[in-house]
Amino acid sequence: MFKLLKNGQIVSDGWKTLTLSEGDTPQNVRLPVGPVLVPLSVWQARRAELIHREYEHGWPLGVWLADEQDPETIRHDIDDFTVIGLAFDRFSDGKSYATARRLREQYGYQGELRAIGDVPQERLSYQQQVGLDAFAVRANQKINTVLTGLTGSDHAGQTRRQPAAVAG
Repeated sequence: MFKLLKNGQIVSDGWKTLTLSEGDTPQNVRLPVGPVLVPLSVWQARRAELIHREYEHGWPLGVWLADEQDPETIRHDIDDFTVIGLAFDRFSDGKSYATARRLREQYGYQGELRAIGDVPQERLSYQQQVGLDAFAVRANQKINTVLTGLTGSDHAGQTRRQPAAVAG
């Protein structure tokens, strides 16, 4: 279960993030009901079906990219996505940061750009700077602690916009 920080606010997350389990293939994985973020491989294998679901049921559609996946692969499809998720791995080389910037600046993506996976609190400020506006927070993380990564001053000494106070 994930919590979501979006534009400095804690919000409920109605999206399901689909991952492939052992034995699953992009062609046979069961799609959940409702808004879903699918991995790139599922989008590529079942594009027509996913678009049909979106129009038939009104369920928003999203895709997520692993750190090593090139956003060029979805460049012509970005208008189909309400959310694009970028997976962060604690041991990655940071390609997801460059991907976020490319999606915003080069491809003009205006929808929600969400960080998923291992999102270190100390890097949230930088993630905002490259265009990410939502952060999936694992249930075992204290949301108020993570929220502090969005407040204060960034590394350049500039003051950022303060998010609203969090109750509880």
